[in-house]
Amino acid sequence: MDQQTPSESGFSPERRASVLVETLPYIQRFSGSVIVVKFGGNAMVDEALATQFAEDVVLMHSVGIRPVVVHGGGPQIGALMDRLGIKSEFRDGLRVTDAETLDVARMVLVGKVNREIVSGINRHGPLAVGLSGEDAGLIQASARNPELGFVGDVDSINPAIIERLLAEDLIPVVSTIGVDPSGQAYNINADTVAAALAGALGAERILYLTDVEGLLTDVDDPSSRISRIDLSGLATLTADGTISGGMIPKVQACIEAVEAGVGSAHMVDGRIPHVLLLELFTDLGIGTMVLPDGGVAADGRGVDGVAP
Repeated sequence: MDQQTPSESGFSPERRASVLVETLPYIQRFSGSVIVVKFGGNAMVDEALATQFAEDVVLMHSVGIRPVVVHGGGPQIGALMDRLGIKSEFRDGLRVTDAETLDVARMVLVGKVNREIVSGINRHGPLAVGLSGEDAGLIQASARNPELGFVGDVDSINPAIIERLLAEDLIPVVSTIGVDPSGQAYNINADTVAAALAGALGAERILYLTDVEGLLTDVDDPSSRISRIDLSGLATLTADGTISGGMIPKVQACIEAVEAGVGSAHMVDGRIPHVLLLELFTDLGIGTMVLPDGGVAADGRGVDGVAP
């Protein structure tokens, strides 16, 4: 096979070496830490991105990080319902979930999406274990609103099964079906579950893969991305209307995670190849980092303004 020249590969040997050296302090800092990754957006349906996501998770694990993957599957649920001729009904952006819809959600989340993520990771070794929130009482839930049917909210997290898997050097992959004390299952928003689980595990970081570049002060200008912001800054941007529409639930998930004790929460663009590595192991990062008030990032810097 022909050897690529530096121009063909995109990096000179010197640049490759500098990138590796840049990662070292981050690897040292995060080794042994729990990092929760909420897998979603286009990366879930693009085969190449899903493959790169699995590679990133395995690399994180290989350098001593303890990753936990949380996923939803709304588009996949909708696609199967269409194939089965079941009409979807939405209220305030949430799918009304009757018993039949719940059965579809469980089949898709637990039986399809979860297995695909586990399989993708396990191509690199016997590392990933698939779980539902129903397993070992992981996610205790209750109904959000009777009008929504079996749509749930997280009441509590019992992280014991996750902690056991992490102690065995395995990678938990969690689908977001919760259960109440009577055994009734509920479909729960994956962002909310990821935040609650990260808090219960004392995670160092949580990363949300989305289909946006991060938090923008101008939605039409990608260069307006905010690279670091604290909770007070988010409150200001929400109050003045800068944060609106579809960004509100993403921002709220980050707030919930940080308020639960997670060191920092990150919104990153899952459409970018190997975005997890770029966000975790480079000085500038690539998304938006949400810090507690007065918090500092891994490089010792606190909140800044708009990224250059």
